[in-house]
Amino acid sequence: MTQTVPTPASVTEPTPARPRTAEQTLDAAVAHLRGLQSPKGWWKGELQTNVTMDAEDLLLREFLGIRRADQTEEAARWIRSQQRADGSWATFEGGPPELSTTVEAWVALRLAGDDPEAPHMRATAEYVLAEGGLERARVFTRIWLALFGLWSWDELPDLPPELIFLPSWFPLNVYDWACWARQTVVPLTVVASLRPCRPLPFGVDELRTYAPPPPMDGPLTWSGAFQRLDKVLHGYSNLPVHPLRKLARRRAVEWILARQEADGCWGGIQPPWVYSILALHLMGYPMDHPSLRAAIAGLDGFAIRERTPDGWVRRMEACQSPLWDTGLALTALLDAGVPANDPAIVNATTWLLDEEIRVPGDWAVRRPGLAPGGWAFEFENDGYPDTDDTAEIVLALRRVDHPDPARLRAAIDRGMTWMAGMQSKDGGWGAFDADNTQVLCTKLPFCDFGAVIDPPSADVTAHIVEALAAEGKADTVTCRRGVAWLLRHQEKDGSWFGRWGANHVYGTGAAVPALIAVGTPTDAPVIRRAVRWLRDHQNPDGGWGEDLRSYTDPAWIGRGPSTASQTAWALLALLSAGHRNTDPVTRGVAYLSKTQREDGTWDEPYFTGTGFPGDFYLNYHLYRLVFPTTALARYVRTPS
Repeated sequence: MTQTVPTPASVTEPTPARPRTAEQTLDAAVAHLRGLQSPKGWWKGELQTNVTMDAEDLLLREFLGIRRADQTEEAARWIRSQQRADGSWATFEGGPPELSTTVEAWVALRLAGDDPEAPHMRATAEYVLAEGGLERARVFTRIWLALFGLWSWDELPDLPPELIFLPSWFPLNVYDWACWARQTVVPLTVVASLRPCRPLPFGVDELRTYAPPPPMDGPLTWSGAFQRLDKVLHGYSNLPVHPLRKLARRRAVEWILARQEADGCWGGIQPPWVYSILALHLMGYPMDHPSLRAAIAGLDGFAIRERTPDGWVRRMEACQSPLWDTGLALTALLDAGVPANDPAIVNATTWLLDEEIRVPGDWAVRRPGLAPGGWAFEFENDGYPDTDDTAEIVLALRRVDHPDPARLRAAIDRGMTWMAGMQSKDGGWGAFDADNTQVLCTKLPFCDFGAVIDPPSADVTAHIVEALAAEGKADTVTCRRGVAWLLRHQEKDGSWFGRWGANHVYGTGAAVPALIAVGTPTDAPVIRRAVRWLRDHQNPDGGWGEDLRSYTDPAWIGRGPSTASQTAWALLALLSAGHRNTDPVTRGVAYLSKTQREDGTWDEPYFTGTGFPGDFYLNYHLYRLVFPTTALARYVRTPS
């Protein structure tokens, strides 16, 4: 079911004329957070992203022959509303223009009937040409163009479906890829090998420079070697006979169908979802087949409709985060002093217990003897639980007074066992897989967008270390190896890199509380360096912020407009390090009080969530509430 959100008039209330005290600020935040809980027990904020999702949704529906005029009009209105003055689109609020996103938006607006000579469309074409034309767009953008005959399949990297036959010990097998990448690559091999073309009534000459492709990299480099291998694969694909190709496609389809979730999705995220739909459709599955019918219905549930002054708009979420949001909301309320047996707490806990994953997934390829357990990120994603959600949910559940304590304890124990068993060889944790570190995947010609492997990261490792410590396992070998990993990966400036949140503020906000939880003294050098970094990067207004450009430009590390969520991350680190009564904490709390809205939440247009560092970002709409609530609660409830 398509989601609707309140009209802008109901979500733009002014901030209080007089800042509340920290206690009043906390009370207002708790009241607002309570009001957002679903009757079923969960919390879920919108995961806002860029217009790539909306453009590709229209292109998918056009290719399938199911695009509706009303959906097109509303999506196009949203896409136009996000265009910048120079004709481009960005991938995050306040970010620089991005070529591929802009190309896809232009094509989607042409599909919606926009005149290429209209001023906004001419401005887009001028920007694209100035940036090198669609010839410089990423591979995935050109794949979408190829589906409609707007780009040649011969000029795209070859993706042989025979990849599905590679055993798990062989380089570049599908399990060497991160879970989100493997679920995208497998259906793409089917699509690319079939080379479909369904022409549109317009072309893209306005965006072409007709410049020759750049020369190949040197033959002695991995990228150059794979570029030459791609030529060989193209030659193989052009042969009249392919003894294994039909079998490979069938095997790939079996693999795809085995991973479809109950709500019709794949992995709960957009890329594998849309490419799996395309693969099944091209392999002859009718649109009324149960798998495709469920897939389209599930995708419709990721659409958000909102009334604006210009009319209704429709935008797509790339994913949804109810389990993550619910775990964080529980922690926030419990930290704020809500009783452990409060009906809201118990209701959320029961829902989370119902969502525990008890079946093996792709992670078992690398950990075949490990019993399943833990939790995922989305409503339906049983094949891909993740260690990060599991850690945060365990940290919350262990504090709940539930009417079925035996069930609660058993779920926590299973989650802890599974999570510990997912530790990588180097002592850290990735989010979805263990030892998913084969960088060879990143050298392939079509890997020009997004992370394609899932190596250990500081934020995930820190959350797991904190959960282990909370469960009395700080002195275990598993936890000590995780701590050693964190100590090795502290940056020279004292911060930690944040893989799943922006960026060093997030990583540092996770690492410091984890190290304190295992007993690291607050005056240890590792903590002092982190505290110094946070002090040095506090903004004059008392808050903290870090622009997403910090992933690609070190000059932005720790720099950016203050946000409620990032301020809270910094405060969580400083409070855990014993700095409650210091000027940085006092100013940070004051920032949260003076910027809080009348309704108890905060405005946060800036994106602080990370999908793929350097490429894809998210604005978690609940971050602006749950993290400040937690930080304020720990400030208020910590003795002076």
